[in-house]
Amino acid sequence: MHVHAKGPSDATTSRVLRISLVVTLAYIALLVVAGIRAHSLALLSEAGYNLSDFFALLLSWGAVYLQGRSPDARKTFGYHRAGVLAAFINGLTLILISFYIWYEAFKRLLNPVDVHAGWMIWVAAAGVIMNGGIALLLMRGRRDINMRSAIVHEIGDTLSTAAVIVGGVAIIFTGQRWIDPALSVGIGVMILWSSIGIIRESLNILLEGIPRGMELQGIETTIREIPGVNEVHDLHVWSIGSDTHSLSCHVGIADMRASECEALLRQIREELASRFHIHHTTIQFEYAMCDAAAGCVIPASPGHEHTHEH
Repeated sequence: MHVHAKGPSDATTSRVLRISLVVTLAYIALLVVAGIRAHSLALLSEAGYNLSDFFALLLSWGAVYLQGRSPDARKTFGYHRAGVLAAFINGLTLILISFYIWYEAFKRLLNPVDVHAGWMIWVAAAGVIMNGGIALLLMRGRRDINMRSAIVHEIGDTLSTAAVIVGGVAIIFTGQRWIDPALSVGIGVMILWSSIGIIRESLNILLEGIPRGMELQGIETTIREIPGVNEVHDLHVWSIGSDTHSLSCHVGIADMRASECEALLRQIREELASRFHIHHTTIQFEYAMCDAAAGCVIPASPGHEHTHEH
């Protein structure tokens, strides 16, 4: 049974997430107050985006804690999927928030209201500093899909608050009231875009698809090319967590001694670990008739030579 100990990286990430939660919650309160006083839908949209950030950080923090727990008799793989599930939920909430922002922006475009651009600029500037700082801190920790989803939240929020600053300046110089809801539409587009990749990758892991960047044919070819392997079938590759991959397969071999089987098994595992970062494998050996004419090779142990004629 593989035991996942909570290391320094996990502890640092957990501390950064706790600090980020407190700072984000304070900024949400500031955005709501400023948005109401300034009559700015863009600021209120930012409050909604930051609320999603808050829940994203909360889920990520909980997932980091769960991922640090050791496997047990009921959860034999541990809690790696907790982070993937958190990322998936984060992606879904982002989609819902983006559609709500578009709905409110459409109402504002039909019935524009005056906004206080000065409030927009100063509050958004504070947001750029806060979200940018949180994103930089998170980048120094773990980089699995759970943390990437939280980082995407923060980077997206940093860019959207920067857009609010530009919009505030534009309102001051032009006086056009449609700029505020138009900014909200743009923020909604950014939120939706940021969620697509997170949902796609997390759903692939939850449905036990082949890990991103891997090809089943390439893995099969690698195993087949190892001397002593005659055939490979029932090959399955999936992810337990975003950075923890597993493989199971049946490998056909010639009639050989147990010590030779052990050496062959070790070679297959080392090749899978070095080339594909697959460290959890279940490989079943089966007897397969060796055809020398087809290039079949029986690996020879030290001091022994094996030949096989068909």
